[in-house]
Amino acid sequence: MILMEPLISLCLVGQKREFSAGDELVAEYQFDAVSADEIHSAEASVLWYTEGKGEEDLGVHFFERRVPTDADQGDLRLLRRFSTRLPTSPLSYSGAIFCVRWCVRVRLFLRKGRELMQEVPFVLGAVPAVQSAECRANEAR
Repeated sequence: MILMEPLISLCLVGQKREFSAGDELVAEYQFDAVSADEIHSAEASVLWYTEGKGEEDLGVHFFERRVPTDADQGDLRLLRRFSTRLPTSPLSYSGAIFCVRWCVRVRLFLRKGRELMQEVPFVLGAVPAVQSAECRANEAR
C-alpha cells in the first residue's frame, strides 16, 4: 500500500502577481490526499517577512484559523476562498542589505501532530530593486 503525502493546493485568483497598495488580493486553497477526520485545523495568512542583514522580521496582514466545526459538514478539505485589501506598507523590496517579501501562506495541522505548509509569493508596490547576493540566492529557492 502506497501512502500519499497530504497535498495543499494554493493559488492567487487571476493572473496578477504584482499588486499596489489598496488592491484586493484573492486566494483559494484546498487539501487533498487526506481524510477529513485527520485534519485538526487550517490557517491561511497574508504576511511579509524580511531577509538579509540584521534580525529577521515578520508581520501578518491577514489571518484566518479554521477548525472542522467552521466548515460545511466538518470538512476542511473543501475549496476555500478568501480576500483582503492590501496595506500601504511595507512594500516589497530587494536591496543590497535586506529584502522585504510578501506571500500567501496556508498551514495544515494534522491530528497526529504533523504540520504542512505552502506559500505563494507576490509583490506589493513598485520599488526599484538593488539586490544583494543573499537575496538573489533566497529567490532561487
